[in-house]
Amino acid sequence: MRLWIAIVVVSIVAVTSLIIALLLPPERLTLAAGPEGGAYARVAEQYREILARDNIQLDIQYTGGSVDNVAMLEAKDADVALLQGGVSVATDTAEAIGGIFFEPMLFVVRSGENIPRNPALWRDLRITSGAQGSGTAAAFADFQVAVGLDPEANVQMGLGYDDAIAALENGDVDLAVFVTTVDAPYLARAYNSSSLTFLPLVFVDAISRRLEYATVATIPSGAISLAPVVPPAPQKVLALEARLAIQPKLHPALVNRLTMAAKELHATRDIITGRNTFPTVEGTYLPVNSAARQLIQEGPSTWHQLLPYWIAAQLNRLLILILPVLLIFVPMLRVFPALYAYFNGWRVWQHYPLIRQLEDELANQQDTETLTKMDQQLNEMDDKIARLRLPAAYRQAAYHARVHIDLVRRRIQNLRQDPHDT
Repeated sequence: MRLWIAIVVVSIVAVTSLIIALLLPPERLTLAAGPEGGAYARVAEQYREILARDNIQLDIQYTGGSVDNVAMLEAKDADVALLQGGVSVATDTAEAIGGIFFEPMLFVVRSGENIPRNPALWRDLRITSGAQGSGTAAAFADFQVAVGLDPEANVQMGLGYDDAIAALENGDVDLAVFVTTVDAPYLARAYNSSSLTFLPLVFVDAISRRLEYATVATIPSGAISLAPVVPPAPQKVLALEARLAIQPKLHPALVNRLTMAAKELHATRDIITGRNTFPTVEGTYLPVNSAARQLIQEGPSTWHQLLPYWIAAQLNRLLILILPVLLIFVPMLRVFPALYAYFNGWRVWQHYPLIRQLEDELANQQDTETLTKMDQQLNEMDDKIARLRLPAAYRQAAYHARVHIDLVRRRIQNLRQDPHDT
């Protein structure tokens, strides 16, 4: 019985260890952010701080921008990436946790320059729209199509954000395009420069209808600065929805942590969005992870307060793993005693075919030598059964077998005394 108990315990421990191994998430994540010092890099740092509370290390990979981030996801060099709205991702390459904030498309020019507010009229301008690999460059290409602007009508340049501000101040660039948060670090230089100003576009609503992934947001007067007042009047801008994207096979517990971090970081009110606007599952233009969707729409369950996050995050998965185990082991708890009883009985019953064979042979008259040999076989069998180590509950079968052996031996003894007695 002890052997079977040990087998059951070892099996349960092995299965439990396997389940824990499957449920425990990796301890490291790689996140593809934008350029170092940019808005995405700052957001990535905030995610790293939150994930560190659960001992999850977030490795930040600085890139040229959203296009490079997509490439890292497709090459599986990153587990998570921040993606600008409108940047396309190959099918089955990524899932979205959700949209996490709006990024206005802002146009900065030199003060006093007579540049049309209608972008369809831009001609012979030196325009920089972000470095190669950035989401801004991809978005501005779509923007030109939406407004009917021929890319050849202007000189296209690909400067980084900091270099673009410097080039504007030096007069090397006429217009710089930024797709970023209003409080991006590199924009502070533009806000504080008397030689630079923001160009408010006209027909923003119409442009947003033509640029499918864009919406319209309003930057309130004084949102950036109250002394001086920047902007001096409310300004309508095109806004793109930044997304947090993940590998489709990312561990469910990590999906949970990233979603909860997104809720913590982005549910607050900012300059252009109200409270609880983000994270959202709408407008991501990516398949939304089902667990993230449930957390965003319904919030965390009670299990999140009672259980470790890596269990609470995938309780349904845990039940799916445990139920088959229970369906196997619960019936086995009833079968094991029967198997154990059969095994102990079989240790005795295996001798009965020989007992029956010897008993059948006695039906024929046997010579003395054969009877002696048969008696010796019975003695050896009796000795084997006597030496069996059986639990007390199963010794009765051994006693019965020895009684049967003794009956056959008495018949042999009688035949020896009277060979004619059959």
